Amino acid sequence: MPNNKRNRKTLSWSRLDNAAKIFPPTSHGSDTGVFRLSCELDGPVAPDVLQTALDRTLERYPHLLMVMRRGVFWYYLEQTPLRPSVEPEHAPPCAPLYEGSRSLLFRVSYWRHKVSLDMYHVLADGSGAIAFFEALMTAYLALRHPEAGVDGLPQASVSQRWADSFQKYYKPHGGGKTGGTPSRAYHLRGARRGDGGLTILEGVADVRQVLEAAHRYHTTLTVYMTALLFAAIHGEMYVRDEKRPVVLTVPVDLRGFFPSRTTRNFFGTIRVAYDFSKRSGEFSDIIESVAASFKAELTPERLAARMNKMASLEHNPLLRPIPLALKNPVLRLSGDIAERGETAVLSNVGKFKLPEALHPYVRGFGVFMSTHAVQLCTCSFGNSLHFGFTSAFESTEVQRRFFEMLVAEGIAVEIRSNEYHEEVSAPCSDAPAAT
Repeated sequence: MPNNKRNRKTLSWSRLDNAAKIFPPTSHGSDTGVFRLSCELDGPVAPDVLQTALDRTLERYPHLLMVMRRGVFWYYLEQTPLRPSVEPEHAPPCAPLYEGSRSLLFRVSYWRHKVSLDMYHVLADGSGAIAFFEALMTAYLALRHPEAGVDGLPQASVSQRWADSFQKYYKPHGGGKTGGTPSRAYHLRGARRGDGGLTILEGVADVRQVLEAAHRYHTTLTVYMTALLFAAIHGEMYVRDEKRPVVLTVPVDLRGFFPSRTTRNFFGTIRVAYDFSKRSGEFSDIIESVAASFKAELTPERLAARMNKMASLEHNPLLRPIPLALKNPVLRLSGDIAERGETAVLSNVGKFKLPEALHPYVRGFGVFMSTHAVQLCTCSFGNSLHFGFTSAFESTEVQRRFFEMLVAEGIAVEIRSNEYHEEVSAPCSDAPAAT
């Protein structure tokens, strides 16, 4: 790799965006701050073609070629001449990526029919990474299947993709009221994995069947899945546990509320609580409660207030000159406090999109996120809806209950696990198992 003075002088740098700042001090153990996007193809991956596709895609995404460095007051990103090589999958999903200032912050790997992109959250959020991954898979499939007649996806400019939208929409006095959050939520218990890694369980269903079930309750897909997760968690609670509410954190893509084409982090979160000691616990009541919370929280005003409140810490003139060595313990403590008010996380990242001519070569996409507890990530492609459960616990009872409830609604679910490469037993007797 070229490494002369001229190259070093042309390297650019960038501050971490507001959401990214929390990840370096809080990434440890099973919560590495890394998420994974995967694409399952109709045939084995051709590594040389994938490498060519990656090289070409990065010409349009040069801002992803960054390393993270530790400054006096904050971490920052610096452009690097390092280039990634696609590799056979050898690390578990969401394994740590940040290994000091000489490591790239994403990895592209393959195994049999599957291509995976692991990315450290300081570099991008789910929506930003999806844009890159869609471009990568389009480039790969266009090279692999020239008969499809596909060139590539339309792209935003590099400046648009690397814009810091938190800075763009920050209002110094726009905090306002963001609503109260229970000081302490119910926490799942159980033995954690001895290796400190993640238990991964994924399910695939027909999105039309799940939508039909949601419509039977006169609600949306996301509200329906959130209610299912509440009910599945409740199935694991002792009666004495009901004194604490179950609280789900739900990430929200702010691009749907504020115009932006950035691939950097631009998301907020809302917290949805259900108190089983004060409400009936009936599924219809859970849906009613979740729908009311979504309606109240998912407004530009509420999301902007929460975004400005978080950003105000970054702009606080009293905090900015504090050395990073002192900031890190404070940020780590704030992360721990935030986790006390959270039971689990549900993230619906939406639809993956590829040119129609490439659909026959793709079986589906998946999304997984590292966690200290339990997280469910969902996405869709065509008629396929993917459920990606990650957990720091050995037990998969919450996941089993979730899928059982789907099957009870007449929804066929295909179950897969990261524990075995051969066929595994599905947690629901009606659901076929596959790898």
